[in-house]
Amino acid sequence: MKATGIVRRIDDLGRVVVPKEIRRTLRIREGDPLEIFTDREGEIVLKKYSPIGELSALAGNYVQSLSQSLHCTAAICDMDQIVAVAGGGKKELDEQLISKELEEILLKRKKLLAFQEDSSYVNVVDVEESAFTGEAICPILCEGDVIGGVLLLGEKNRKKLTDLEMQVAVCVADFFGRQMEQ
Repeated sequence: MKATGIVRRIDDLGRVVVPKEIRRTLRIREGDPLEIFTDREGEIVLKKYSPIGELSALAGNYVQSLSQSLHCTAAICDMDQIVAVAGGGKKELDEQLISKELEEILLKRKKLLAFQEDSSYVNVVDVEESAFTGEAICPILCEGDVIGGVLLLGEKNRKKLTDLEMQVAVCVADFFGRQMEQ
C-alpha cells in the first residue's frame, strides 16, 4: 500500500474523512459507494465499489464473444476504468482509467457512433493517439443510474463500424443493466 503521510482521527460517531487529495486522485465523489475490507495484519482497506466489477468474469466472456463475432475490439467499463476487454486493443485498454470525455458521454446517457475524423470522436482512455478508427459507445443503466458502458472499437485495417455494431452495443448494455438489477 502507498503511504500518504495523512493522518485522520475517528470522530465520536465512528466516521473518518477521506482527504480531498485522495478522493480526487481516485475519482471518488460524494455519494460513491465504498467497500470496506480488513486484512490479516489488522488493516482496514477502503475500495471504490464497482457494480460492473461484480460481473467481471461474465463481462470478460461477453467481450471475447463480441470481439470474435464483430471483428473489433470490445470492452466494458464501469465509471472509472475498463473492466473487460478483448481484441486487438487489449494491451492498450486493459484496466486503464477511462477518459474524462468518455465519462461525460456516459453520464449524459448518450449513445455514440463516431469515427476518428468526426468532431464527436473521443479517446476512451487518456492516450495521445488512439489506435482505433471508430467507436460505438452505449451507457449501461441500472435502476436509472449510469454504472458503466459498452465500447465497440474499430481498428485500423478492419471494417468500419456501422449501425449494426451500435445496435449490438445497445443490446449488450441493456443485458448488463438487467443483470445488475437482479
